[in-house]
Amino acid sequence: MQILKRSLIAGGAAAAVLLAGGVAADAASSPKYKAPKVFGTTFQKDPQHDFTKHISSRHNGILRGWITHVSGGTAEYTPIRWKKGTQDEGYFEGPPEGDVMAYASPVAKDVLFLSAYGCKSTPSAMTVDRNTGLGSKKCTRAALIKRARSYKQPALITVYKGQIVQLQEIYTP
Repeated sequence: MQILKRSLIAGGAAAAVLLAGGVAADAASSPKYKAPKVFGTTFQKDPQHDFTKHISSRHNGILRGWITHVSGGTAEYTPIRWKKGTQDEGYFEGPPEGDVMAYASPVAKDVLFLSAYGCKSTPSAMTVDRNTGLGSKKCTRAALIKRARSYKQPALITVYKGQIVQLQEIYTP
């Protein structure tokens, strides 16, 4: 009888660990969203967002954009579009001056930051998927925040439950 009790207790403890691990894994992962065209020529819309109220998070999904300001662990970001050039290939541009198309979301503690330029952002450390033009090097949240404070880098920004959960840089020469 003692052996049976120990087996049941051990089995119950193992099941509890598995269930707790499963819940944590589900909470940390976000759904897969359809990515926009990397070099799309229009600004992405968020029809459910009310820009007349205070700056707030974008709805769940992936935005082609860049971070314009970081304060503490919150990032402000705007959509961007590709502007075809006449003498060069083109460049990314944000909304015109005075346009209020901006969002703000906390950067998740476990954000997945995929850099196109390496974690220290050195020109020789290009870490980009040559087929997609998107970053492939996993870097820390601290590296993401430091880089976002230095300059605006085009990226695919994934928002889930009001937080930035993934940022994948777009390579631009």
